[in-house]
Amino acid sequence: MEIIIKGRNVEVPEHFRDLVEEKLESKIAKYNRKSTHVDVELYHEPNPRQHDHAQRVEITCHSKGPVIRAEASDADFRTAFELACNKLSNRLRRAADRRRSRGSRTAAEVLDAPPLPPLEAEHKPPKPTSAGRFISEDIDPFEDLVEDHEPGHIVREKSHSGEPMTVDDALHNMELVGHDFYLFHDKESGRPSVVYRRHAFDYGILRLEM
Repeated sequence: MEIIIKGRNVEVPEHFRDLVEEKLESKIAKYNRKSTHVDVELYHEPNPRQHDHAQRVEITCHSKGPVIRAEASDADFRTAFELACNKLSNRLRRAADRRRSRGSRTAAEVLDAPPLPPLEAEHKPPKPTSAGRFISEDIDPFEDLVEDHEPGHIVREKSHSGEPMTVDDALHNMELVGHDFYLFHDKESGRPSVVYRRHAFDYGILRLEM
């Protein structure tokens, strides 16, 4: 398994790379031994008003199955990474449980079914002390590594496989990446479609007329 770590508006210290690789290898191996590679991205938000959530960590796990993703923000990267790891573990476990007990349902049954159960509470890890290995309340190893960033530009473009899938699979994948919507190629209708989360914990679906 390959772990790729990169920063946006920030350089990644070598000791942080060691922490990320060590922790992810153990967590991912526990639930998914077929993972091919993992992308870890660190992003610094330069807006001073966002200080409490200025450091964001995104983890994307690629394998032969659906992509599994988790992200979290905090005032420091170490805490944000720990939070993202907790989310990733929950989603990896959910995917593993689904592989063991997957059933077949129609699109109508999926949309009328009760919502998926919430993930376990993701506890915020305690702040490490000054004697900790990487980060303390008073020392931030990223402080001199951030870059200036001007807002108002498209800074990200993503694409993913257009392999046809059922609505059930699309809803499952939406939960695994932690989004409120998911674009997919509907296997039954053959149309580009979007499932999305509505109020009151139910779902909706949008389809394009071809």
